[in-house]
Amino acid sequence: MKKNVLILLLFASFQSSKAQELETILLAADDASLLTENYINPAVEGLMYSMNGGWFTTAKTHKKFGFDITINANASFVPSQKEMFDFIPSDYTFLTLPNGENELNTVLSTNDAETEIDIRIPTDNGNFKVASFDMPGGISEDLPINAVPTPMVQLGFGLPFKTDIKLRLVPNLSFSDDVEANLIGLGLQHDILQYFGPLEKLPLNVSVLGAFTNMSVTYNIDDNPDDEVSVNNGKAEFDMNTWTVQAIASLDFKIITFYGSVGYNNGKSTVKMKGDYTLTYDLEDSNGNVIGTVNESISDPINLDFQANGMRATLGTRLNIGFFKIFADYTLQEYNTASAGIAFSFR
Repeated sequence: MKKNVLILLLFASFQSSKAQELETILLAADDASLLTENYINPAVEGLMYSMNGGWFTTAKTHKKFGFDITINANASFVPSQKEMFDFIPSDYTFLTLPNGENELNTVLSTNDAETEIDIRIPTDNGNFKVASFDMPGGISEDLPINAVPTPMVQLGFGLPFKTDIKLRLVPNLSFSDDVEANLIGLGLQHDILQYFGPLEKLPLNVSVLGAFTNMSVTYNIDDNPDDEVSVNNGKAEFDMNTWTVQAIASLDFKIITFYGSVGYNNGKSTVKMKGDYTLTYDLEDSNGNVIGTVNESISDPINLDFQANGMRATLGTRLNIGFFKIFADYTLQEYNTASAGIAFSFR
């Protein structure tokens, strides 16, 4: 499962050595959605904050027909309280932790230990469907830092009226036969200092930015004959929409630029598991004796919604070597985010 969550959320950038099939959590029946939501929540939230970073390295806009190509990486750091989630028994109908634990690791925990979860579902005739599976631990050890990374390539182009249009575009890519992903982002940055006359002669620049990004990832879920879940046309779908509005100011000198911004983020994501699944349980009587097995078929079992929003404030600096730029900045928000990269800027 850990491997598949990485593929789903982080563009297959990293691998986990302790992989478990994503569909195994479906044995939790009506509890599967809540358990999945709690486990992957920090990865989805962190990605939404990270996707809104890196849109600018100065408040100064291009001259008409000027352009830049920017390559950068954002990393949203996971708050320590997001590494675990409380397992509250009353929130779940059929699940128990056999070791009496009351916390579970999230996907971005630094603890990669698995936790066994027992499932016991009553039937109409007084028997019970029972199963167990290992809930995976965190995957932070598989990441360079305990953060959600998002690499970006961006094109900026100068329009009339001291306005830049910015484009992020990753056409449909196949990382393997199982994974497809695409991304598109569009932003507009407009110089507002031009309306204040003589202030234009200062090294100070002020602008406003609005930007939107959409990312979609589809992952085919293959059947694993070694577990208790058989899969037919299994697929996991991840779709994210984020937007940000920011007021930007910069001091632009020949060799160095200092920039900062304040603004607001918003993001919405959906995670769906589609297809037909057959779950196999042991059947126990009221005394706990196994009296057989039972199969249950379900379709399109997971449909989760996530949302993240809040204020943000950024400070950064850029080194200017002719048309070549090197920059780094840091954003204070719920998931604090560091950005760094290079740019080639003309006019």
